[in-house]
Amino acid sequence: MSLPLRPVHTHHDPKPAAVDNAPPMRSKVSGVLAAAACAACCALPLLIAAGVLTTAGAAVVEQTLLAVAAGLAAAALGMWWLHRRRGARRAAAAGAACGCGGGCGC
Repeated sequence: MSLPLRPVHTHHDPKPAAVDNAPPMRSKVSGVLAAAACAACCALPLLIAAGVLTTAGAAVVEQTLLAVAAGLAAAALGMWWLHRRRGARRAAAAGAACGCGGGCGC
């Protein structure tokens, strides 16, 4: 006595798209500019010693560079966070597109 053959399940469950965790290029550029502003801030004592800047001028430049570096670092982190959030939304939408209610456990 032979066993009846079962039909082969040919439905392919697509895997949800992976979330891109790498920072976008604009975030990398902002991060590099923030690092450059920090490096310039650290170079101020050398510029004062060389006579390029006065002490009063260096104080103004230092405060400006610190504010710029903080703003650029915050912008870089914000852009990276938005990039990850949008990627997660796209991945969730791709998972819901299979028609299985988002779980793809058909």
